[in-house]
Amino acid sequence: MNIAFIGLGNMGGRMAHNLLKAGLNVHGYDLSEVAIQHFAEAGGVVCDSPQDAAKQADMVITMLPAAKHVKEVYLGENGVLEVLKAGSLCIDSSTIDPQTIKDIAAVAHSKNIKICDAPVSGGTIGAQAGTLTFMVGADDQTFNEVKPVLSHMGKNIVHCGDVGAGQIAKICNNLILGISMAAVAEGMALGVKLGIDPQALAGVINTSSGRCWSSDVCNPWPHINENAPASRGYQDGFATQLMLKDLGLAVEAAGQVKQPVVLGGMVQQLYQQMCMRGNANLDFSSIIQQYLPQEA
Repeated sequence: MNIAFIGLGNMGGRMAHNLLKAGLNVHGYDLSEVAIQHFAEAGGVVCDSPQDAAKQADMVITMLPAAKHVKEVYLGENGVLEVLKAGSLCIDSSTIDPQTIKDIAAVAHSKNIKICDAPVSGGTIGAQAGTLTFMVGADDQTFNEVKPVLSHMGKNIVHCGDVGAGQIAKICNNLILGISMAAVAEGMALGVKLGIDPQALAGVINTSSGRCWSSDVCNPWPHINENAPASRGYQDGFATQLMLKDLGLAVEAAGQVKQPVVLGGMVQQLYQQMCMRGNANLDFSSIIQQYLPQEA
């Protein structure tokens, strides 16, 4: 199987690496020269454009920042749907609004190309370890066809429903994630300010009812988890601006169905402030700097 992988950033690059480790033939494209270099060093075939990567592909996987980028790669003047052969499979693992992927899927269907949404959870740690959770929106047949490939990159492959359902699951998950990270940051900052050792506090939280992914795997306090972005200056993680985008998607979707998201709206403002302070590219766990800007 020839796979085209478009978007080789912090998440996509690690995901593509796992496909290469599984022995698959992967053609890749990204705007970043650094990302391309890492991909090439891992054994990937570097291409000059999304179309160049996709022209011989049996499957296209995209991991892109926002809906506008996904639309451009699939539906743009030089979009991959123009060169893919009939019967090809496409997996979009970006986090975007549900309607965009439904619109792209409709165009793909007219060309006899199958497409599904498969956003992920697990962050860069999960991407590197190949333990991501994929939330897949697809019909039963397409899900069964893409699952073996997704299994090289993830541990949990969840069929959420038809196209678009994966995105619904993702924005709800990230709504909770953004809130929980802010909560852990607030609790850790308060505890340290009151005088407890951060390692001791984290140990209590992670063996008590406050335990969650944000406290255990990706604790926002430096050196609680050496694999977490907080222990490397909040670099190479899930960018604050991407969390802000996902919270915006959740708040927008909630408005469409008149569903209150009180905490989500408040936390959205915290991440907005982080971005306005010039920290948009830091990992979203850097939200703790809102509480201890000089100490964390």
